[in-house]
Amino acid sequence: MSTDPLLQPYQLKHLTLRNRVMITSHEPAYPEDGMPKDVYRAYHVERAKAGVALTMTAGSASVSRDSPPVFNNILAWKDEVVGWMKKLTDECHNHGAAVMIQLTHLGRRTRWDKADWLPAVSAGHEREAAHRAFPKQVEDWDIARIIQDYADAAERMHASGVDGIELEAYGHLLEQFASPRTNNLDAPYGGSFDNRLRFTFDVLRAIRKRVGPDFIVGIRYSVDEDLPGGLTREDGLDMSHRLKHSGLVDFLNIVKGHIDTDPGLTDLIPVQGMRNAPHLDLAGEIRAATKFPTFHAAKIPDVATARHAIASGKLDMVGMTRAHMTDPHIIAKIFAGEEDRIRPCVGANYCLDRIYQGGAAYCIHNPSTGRELDMPHQIETAETRQKIVIIGAGPAGLEAARVAAERGHEVIVHEAANHAGGQIRLTSLNERRREMISIIDWRLQECNRLGVTFHFNSFAEASDVLAENPDAVIVATGGLPHTEVLTSGNELVVSAWDILSGDVKPGSNVLVYDDAGDHPGLMAAETIAQTGAKVEVMTPDRSFAPEVMAMNLVPYMRSMQHLDTTFTVTWKLLSARRDGNQLVAEIGSDYGDVRRERHVDQIVVNHGTRPLDELYFDLKPGASNLGAVDYQSMIDSSPQNVCPNPNGTYKLFRIGDAVSARNTHAAIYDALRLTRTL
Repeated sequence: MSTDPLLQPYQLKHLTLRNRVMITSHEPAYPEDGMPKDVYRAYHVERAKAGVALTMTAGSASVSRDSPPVFNNILAWKDEVVGWMKKLTDECHNHGAAVMIQLTHLGRRTRWDKADWLPAVSAGHEREAAHRAFPKQVEDWDIARIIQDYADAAERMHASGVDGIELEAYGHLLEQFASPRTNNLDAPYGGSFDNRLRFTFDVLRAIRKRVGPDFIVGIRYSVDEDLPGGLTREDGLDMSHRLKHSGLVDFLNIVKGHIDTDPGLTDLIPVQGMRNAPHLDLAGEIRAATKFPTFHAAKIPDVATARHAIASGKLDMVGMTRAHMTDPHIIAKIFAGEEDRIRPCVGANYCLDRIYQGGAAYCIHNPSTGRELDMPHQIETAETRQKIVIIGAGPAGLEAARVAAERGHEVIVHEAANHAGGQIRLTSLNERRREMISIIDWRLQECNRLGVTFHFNSFAEASDVLAENPDAVIVATGGLPHTEVLTSGNELVVSAWDILSGDVKPGSNVLVYDDAGDHPGLMAAETIAQTGAKVEVMTPDRSFAPEVMAMNLVPYMRSMQHLDTTFTVTWKLLSARRDGNQLVAEIGSDYGDVRRERHVDQIVVNHGTRPLDELYFDLKPGASNLGAVDYQSMIDSSPQNVCPNPNGTYKLFRIGDAVSARNTHAAIYDALRLTRTL
């Protein structure tokens, strides 16, 4: 028997959980027609097979038609959900994992122009900033039907065979009743704390009448809204005791904060650059005070922190949700004594930021997550060993090397720099994004384990590559910043990379022109502003930094709003000219024929990259495929058999920014799906 605290079983009522690690409720936005079909099921089953004790689906499943999901949630108000949930549950049970589902009514945290165009409802009229809908204040008949909807949904889940349900309170309708900030009702559901909690307990009682005393029911709630006029820590402790003594719930799942704004959501679910496990001690205080089963998750990305949470007695079950999106096999690797091989979550939050923009949740450096059916996590060994030469050791090149080596090939990597990393190494120089280097470090470690040969300070030319007699060549040389966006004066500007690398000293009055809208523009602006300089960030778009997305934007804004920075949208940089020791930037707009000028001493341009593709084109004539890619085969994970040049002696591919300026996920995904079929 292992003595590892994480691997000890936990008894929750009648349910024995095989260890102390869970995946908390979250919505990766994989449902089809509101149902957890094949893609959704494969995602949870992969983690069940790898040993997680409890996987909690949905974040959150909607119980009512007037709670339309804003990011493709499960629809628990439909009867057909029972069959799909049963199929998912049965398969996870077959692998030894328990399954639960989170239920909710979103209240005002939705939009009226979704689904059936029904008005949002809440315990008051104030809109939620994040979703902007002004809600209808609930009437008595709304309360009665929503309570019924909760009970109906719980009954459906009970029928599906899940091990239990969790109610989502924080930010959603239950908390909108409980919080004095959002409840403007009169008695019996408004006014005193007793009255504001009445709706929560009415819902719980209705659920218990349907599912009986044995079915596991829990609640995930904020014990401190951390907002003026909101629920306080004292309220949260009081509520925790009330929940325990009600006899209606079997566990408490603790969070801290509020989610009605992007900054609030980011504090509750911290991103990279923010400290790990910031609310763990508070959850531990609730467990110590109530002596009741306590669950918690909030940026617990590594096994050491999770182990501490259990060993110290702060939690009964520890959630490692984003960590399991990055590596579904965490528990299996612990059991195998391969903890050091766990693919690290870097907190980039690409997963959550994507769903808040209407996309599916994908991990920034594990493209198999959410694609388990088409892009399995396990790499199969190739039938024939080949020699693969890769040019470039950035994220794309390293992923290609790792996958090719897993396939059993001989792999040789040439890198022009004296170290691996590419753009990520530059990115990680920023203190806030230093965790990104783990994307590189993990791949280097795996490549070294698999016997990949590296040649650093090797600016490979075509003759060097051909001297290796390769069967396949993968060009992952990345790109260089493109700054020639002006009608005149291009020689007067510098790139965001110039600032980040330290090659160019920041000015004192700087215009940062950012029409790529990704991290380098904001990182350069912040770096300059931190010197005390005056900085204007300008974009031709109607919002700035759209590629950075909501939650990742928060730390930048918190920093730059304390500095001398301004943000200008809908204006574009046209030209630049010298004026003594200053520069004059002419700006215009796509919206009309207008012109203005800015007098600055430095202009920084962030306009993406252009491919470093000279080597690719030098090698192209001798390739059997002439560099061509069969996209359908790539999408289907089938071998590349394009052969317009039968006299060619090798296949040639290029990936990542050597093709076009995209992002880290795209570069790694390119590498994975092309290389896994070589």
